[in-house]
This record gives sequence, C-alpha cells and structure tokens, in this order.
Amino acid sequence: MDIVVNLSPLLIGWILDLMFGDPAGLPHPVVWFGKAISSLEHLLNKGTHRKIKGALVSVFLIVGTFAVTWLFLRFLSSVWWLDIAVQSILVFYCLAGTTLIREVRMTFDAVDESVESGRRQVGRIVGRDTSCLSAQEIRTAALETLAENLSDGVIAPLCWYAVLGVPGMMAYKMVNTLDSMIGYRNSRYKDFGCAAARIDDIANYLPARLTAILMILVSGRWRLLRFVWKYGSQHLSPNSGYPEAALAGILDCCFGGPHDYFGECVDKPFIGEHHRDFTSVDATKAICINRRTEILAIILIVIFRLLSSYS
Repeated sequence: MDIVVNLSPLLIGWILDLMFGDPAGLPHPVVWFGKAISSLEHLLNKGTHRKIKGALVSVFLIVGTFAVTWLFLRFLSSVWWLDIAVQSILVFYCLAGTTLIREVRMTFDAVDESVESGRRQVGRIVGRDTSCLSAQEIRTAALETLAENLSDGVIAPLCWYAVLGVPGMMAYKMVNTLDSMIGYRNSRYKDFGCAAARIDDIANYLPARLTAILMILVSGRWRLLRFVWKYGSQHLSPNSGYPEAALAGILDCCFGGPHDYFGECVDKPFIGEHHRDFTSVDATKAICINRRTEILAIILIVIFRLLSSYS
C-alpha cells in the first residue's frame, strides 16, 4: 500500500495533464498564488528597504505554501484514497507540459494564417513585446519558450516532487510564480523582486541542466553536450540557456538576439550559429523531444521512488 500511495499521485496527475492540460475555468492554485503576490507587492513595494521587504515576502510565501500543503496532506493521510486523490490533483495542477505544447502548436498554426494572429497567440506564452515580431521571430519565440518551460513547467516540478513530494512541488510553483510576476530587472521590481529572482535561479539550477541532458539523451545525439555547455552558459539567465541550447543543437538552429520587455530592449546572446527559418516540421520535432523528455523524467522518478521505498 505504501508504494501505491507513493507512486499513484505522480502517475495519475501526469496522466491527467496529458489528457486535459491546464484546467481552464476551474480553481487553480497558481491563480491564488498570483493574487497573494500581487496584494503583498502593492502593499509593500514602496518606500525604503524594498529588497528586504521583497525577500521577506518571498520566503514567507514559499515556506507558507510548503507548510500549508504538508499539514493539509498530513490531515488527509489517514484516508488513503482521499490522500491519493488530492495529491494527484495537486500534481496535475503543477504540471504544464500539455498546455505548453498546445499553445506552441496553436502559435505555428496562427502565424501560418497571418502574422497578426501569430503575434496575438505567441503573446499568451512569452513575456516579450510581440507587437512588432515577424513571422520568423514569432516561431523562434515559441520554440525558445517550449524549451525553457519544459524545464520550468515540467522537469523542475518533477525534480522537487522527487525530493520533497507534493509539498515541495507546490512550493516550487510558488517560487516560479513569484519570479514570473516580480522577478524583473526593471525600475518597479529590480529591488522588491531581487530575492524572488535569485531563489528561482537556485531552485532551477539543477533541473535546467538535467532537462538539457535528458533532451540530448532522447535525441540520441550525445555529441551535442559540448554544444549545450558552450552556449548554455552564455544566456543572460543562469538556467534558461541550457534547455534552449539543447533544442537549438537538436534543430541545428539559432536562438537569442534582441527582444523588447516592458518597453526596454534586451540584447540576448545568440545560442547556436545556424540562422534559418522555422517551419511546422521544426515545431513537430521539438514537441516530440519535449514529450520524450517528459516520459523519461517520469520513468526516472518512478525508479527513484521505488528504490527509496526499498532502502
């Protein structure tokens, strides 16, 4: 029974994500996270000591999320089937693989219809200004996001599940939400969101590199590891460059370049050397790599959990 309780939530939650993606219209913890972050940011991101206040808010929300989840699941633990059901739903909420793939497919379909449709669609999944993107830039943005969020939206949550269970997975989602909302280096967030950005960097350090290794493994092209380590470290982010470099190597393409964020131009280093146009074939190949990487990660975590149960 212990093994069933240990593995069932992961497998059920993952299957639910494969089937449905993000549950639009249903209550979602990330929405609650966002409301809490927004309320505290508006309350405290003013006056002096903004770095300290931002750090305290980040730590409070992350630790609080872990503690509340742990206590809630502890309360349910005496009813094994209810415990499995709730944990499965939380795993489902924490994974974003299917939704991301769906959005990338829709972006490639939209840009084939018109550039304006592509701009609107890709704007749903990227933080950059999309109003002036060309068709090629739209496809590039979608593929970069597909690689980066394979780490943030799938592999990193699974890694934290493997280490700290569902409470760790939920705490990671709070980390990720904090970074996506206040972890920017603009005038508003550079102080208040500094700690959130650094915590996110730490939380994603190993998962990002593991994501790149798994992507190369499922591609069967081990020689690309040198390519990944060469270009991954050149990215402005200490983590995003590694999965992006893995996909750039697999597709034999180039990512990066100048992008506009909140009215400011950010010149990102190029990842790769082969500048070329993308087609739907590239999207299909990248999506296949994502799915294979996800499956391999699930298999590895199941093995890890089984070995932990017998140790």
